[in-house]
Amino acid sequence: MCLAVPGLVEVVNGDFAEVDFGGVRKKVCVTLLPELKVGEYVIVHTGYAIEKMKPEEAKKTLALFEEMAEIARTMEQ
Repeated sequence: MCLAVPGLVEVVNGDFAEVDFGGVRKKVCVTLLPELKVGEYVIVHTGYAIEKMKPEEAKKTLALFEEMAEIARTMEQ
């Protein structure tokens, strides 16, 4: 199973960008998205930004991930 995660582009520097994943910043390859700008959301898979994402869809997806994490935390107790 593969998982692609949405993140917010904070810095673009050539073929790479710093992307924020809910407070965790990672360096991501953005060569597939040459028109990418700071402030846009991207879907990242295995370190590569593979597609832009509308902000409202990214926020919905991130909220679902947070909800799943909360459920997992309650199950651990």
